[in-house]
Amino acid sequence: MNLTNGGGEGDPLYPSSKILPIPAATALAILLNAVFVESASAHVKWFCAYDVAGQPRGLENVLCTDFEILVGLAALALLTGCLTEKTTFGEAIGRALNRVTSLVRTNTELLFRAVCAFFFIALWAIGGVLLTPELTTTWPAISWLQLAIAAGMMSRKTMPFSALGIVGLFVLAVQQYGAFHLADYPVFLGVAAYLALVGLQRDLFGMRPLDVVRWAAAITLMWASVEKWAYPEWSFPLLIEHPAVSWGNDPEFFMRVAGVVEFTLAFALLWTPLVRRLAAILLSAMFISAIFEFGKIDAIGHAPIIVVLLAIIADDTALTIKLRQQLLAPAAYCVALAGFLAIYYGAHTVLFGARIV
Repeated sequence: MNLTNGGGEGDPLYPSSKILPIPAATALAILLNAVFVESASAHVKWFCAYDVAGQPRGLENVLCTDFEILVGLAALALLTGCLTEKTTFGEAIGRALNRVTSLVRTNTELLFRAVCAFFFIALWAIGGVLLTPELTTTWPAISWLQLAIAAGMMSRKTMPFSALGIVGLFVLAVQQYGAFHLADYPVFLGVAAYLALVGLQRDLFGMRPLDVVRWAAAITLMWASVEKWAYPEWSFPLLIEHPAVSWGNDPEFFMRVAGVVEFTLAFALLWTPLVRRLAAILLSAMFISAIFEFGKIDAIGHAPIIVVLLAIIADDTALTIKLRQQLLAPAAYCVALAGFLAIYYGAHTVLFGARIV
């Protein structure tokens, strides 16, 4: 497969590093609108040319004025959600969610098994794919392994073997495409851990199976968000083909917004119960709406993460929430943001020799 850069800083169609200072009210409106924009949840590597080893945008272009405003608004929204959680209104929302999602909650394991079976049967039928559309393979035996993984969903006793098969596919993908590329997909390791733990009826050092896969999903989406800032040009062909999804905004700015929205909601999956349930609702709405825009590939590829989000929405775990945990949310969010940017750009520099600024 020819992996080439889908655009660049010199692309005449789009200004490469145009910084658009924006009023806070305008930024907030765009931030809220972007939650429901399909292109924010389409995985660009499945639809456009890309080059993982290519030069990412320098941090001086990423950390611009409008980016800082968007991050500030996102942190404020996160704090508001946290402070609302233990109010009468927040508790009422939690009870309503418990009622609406009771069927999913009592059948979470069955839902996971059904979706995973569907996913690997689809890969078996398509053929030539390891785990996602761009991770191709010429080994005929892979399709039969995928079918065996799907068959393992029929019984708890065989689920750990299916989990082992998923890990095997992930390792093969790492060998073929590199660890940096597969950093996009730790959710598959989370799904494997969930299946193994449920099959064995165990937890992981006190963490429930659902919590393990929740962390894996959050890490996956936060990493993907950084990629939107580092390589916005990869998505430009999608914005040309689907111009309505950018709401008429400058493509560079739109990709910043999409990344901030996705990172914020992904981080929220790691926070307090109601905040993560509301974040999962918004993320699942983004992923499901993207299916209508991008079709079967998007439906199959995002099936594992959608089922994780549905399970999070249905999770009625009640925890003792301390005020300092609520107040520290913006600080923790900023630390996570800085950490992911540092890890992404640092790892890219080490592996591919790219500059950071």
